[in-house]
Amino acid sequence: MKLSSLSWKRGQNAQQSGSRLAYLTVMCLILHITVPSWAAEWSVLPSMSMKGYYNDNLLLTQLPHKSTYGYWISPGAEFAGKTERLEISGRAALDFADYYGGVKDRFTNVFLPLVMRYRTERDEWGFTGGFTRDNTLMGELLATGLVLQFTQRNLWTANPTWSRSLTEKFAFQGAFQFSNATYENGLRLGLVDYQVFGGSAGFLYKATEHDDIQLSGTYTNFHTTNAQFGLRASLPGAMLSLTHAFTETLKVTTYGGPRFISSNSQLAGSDVTTRNTVWVYGASLSKQFEKALFQATVNRDIYPSGFGLLIRTDRMGLMASYDISETVTASLDTSGYLISGASPLARGGTLQENRLIYSTPKITWKFSEWWKIEASYSYRWRDVENLAEPVAANMVTFMLTYYPPKLSFSE
Repeated sequence: MKLSSLSWKRGQNAQQSGSRLAYLTVMCLILHITVPSWAAEWSVLPSMSMKGYYNDNLLLTQLPHKSTYGYWISPGAEFAGKTERLEISGRAALDFADYYGGVKDRFTNVFLPLVMRYRTERDEWGFTGGFTRDNTLMGELLATGLVLQFTQRNLWTANPTWSRSLTEKFAFQGAFQFSNATYENGLRLGLVDYQVFGGSAGFLYKATEHDDIQLSGTYTNFHTTNAQFGLRASLPGAMLSLTHAFTETLKVTTYGGPRFISSNSQLAGSDVTTRNTVWVYGASLSKQFEKALFQATVNRDIYPSGFGLLIRTDRMGLMASYDISETVTASLDTSGYLISGASPLARGGTLQENRLIYSTPKITWKFSEWWKIEASYSYRWRDVENLAEPVAANMVTFMLTYYPPKLSFSE
């Protein structure tokens, strides 16, 4: 048993080292391409935020619980650089979060996103990615709609892209996807680490000044990295996307295509293979008014999960904002989710159907050149098949942010 455990740990360390090496290799390639035209103009916008927090059911549980409250201190800085061919933007931010009451804990969140774009006459290279350390009830919940255990998640992502114009209306597009997620005390909480590799390649045709048609083939590989009962799944597929701009301020995008899921689970010393087809699709409508912005979305997609499986999420969302005055803005973010398993659990079994509703109205007041205050209320409603009744949570936050003068310089 000791030898088996040691071999498993060595394998896990080798996988983690391999993922970091792949990420660094992609970053070095991007830097090799872009360094000769490094940004000539830079700007840095620092900030410091302080947030008070209250939630009457942080874990969305039916069990007896107390309300949770706390405070966050969040220093950060946004940066950008630009030349004729190269654009770089990113952010470096921290959250020092302290929780009291029903949940007593202390977290440090880290946000290091990076976006790069480099153009030539016929080619464009891009990159989005970075590192995020947050808790599972933040970014992962809003992306997938699935409520996991309350713990920290470390997520590395790297998504380089390449586009080449073949004619004035016809272009080739290629993309690569990599992500590596690990959870603090994950195995003890029933969560497993995972990696995702994938890519897509296809063609973009600009039919008219207002219409774009894109057809591409996709492939994704998902596998758990530390589960004793591992899961590996592959998802080849195809995607057709149509975009129409009615006006400069009104735009509609629709897309859809099949995913052919083949998953292999190692259970009780034997391999279990399942195959199924899931159609993914989506549509979005965005409208920009003089003082308001409106966006409606509906989509179905497949996401990796810390439960050690692929999940299918159907989501309907609405985002709206309105400038009440030059200094006051009101906004609303509402989403409804229907979540089910797209593959079996790494440890066996299937995921029961989950439903989640999330709604957050917010008001922002920039009461001086360097100061801004935000007040928001969030309502979350969750229902699972085996729960006797749905559960709900109410959350209130107040945040004060200071923006020092913006720094700009040239090289």
